[in-house]
Amino acid sequence: MGIYLNPGNSGFEEIRNSPYVDKSGLISLINATIGTKQKLTCVSRPRRFGKSFAAQMLCAYYDKTCDSSLLFDDLAIAADERYNGSYRQHLNRYDVIYLDMTYLKPFSDGFQRGSFLI
Repeated sequence: MGIYLNPGNSGFEEIRNSPYVDKSGLISLINATIGTKQKLTCVSRPRRFGKSFAAQMLCAYYDKTCDSSLLFDDLAIAADERYNGSYRQHLNRYDVIYLDMTYLKPFSDGFQRGSFLI
């Protein structure tokens, strides 16, 4: 596991060990765009509204270097049939690049604080 490439699921695991509001429906929306012309997705929210939490959830879900099934099997995404069972099809199947602009502060003049998932 790396800091930027395939960061694993430890960040989301910490989030799940606290009171957690299930936002896993976002995964269904992104899964529906994989392999389409709409595959680039921008997840934007106002400041202090969970962009980093959402990015860590997406990292844990897509990162192919870990097994995140225990973190997601009890969430809404696991039961979501709207997208033809894409939950298992995409779970832990991809390389993930995770950039947190907070840690890149010296290089980020002019950027708002936030996280990016590529």
